[in-house]
Amino acid sequence: MRFAERTYAVVRRIPKGRVTTYGQVALLLGRPRGAREVGWALSACDDGRVPCHRVVDRNGRLAPGFFSQRARLEEEGITFVGSRVDVAAHRWPAQCALATGRGAGSV
Repeated sequence: MRFAERTYAVVRRIPKGRVTTYGQVALLLGRPRGAREVGWALSACDDGRVPCHRVVDRNGRLAPGFFSQRARLEEEGITFVGSRVDVAAHRWPAQCALATGRGAGSV
């Protein structure tokens, strides 16, 4: 399976009202330094079933040019501190799950 398809599979698992980071997705895919690749894959995604809006950078910043991202996140109850997502309040999976590798299951 291609990296992009594996990325979409992980992102589809992010529950409504939760967010994750590009780096967390990369870690779940076994590429701990692959955050940029995750971003490229998501920017090329044209599948409406992939909730790309739930992926933000490690500081909670939104994707540049993704103009509906904030509104979509707010509709799901995601809170912001200024212009950034409160990642600590809405993180998926939990940090301990990332450390043990049990966060998203096998991908």
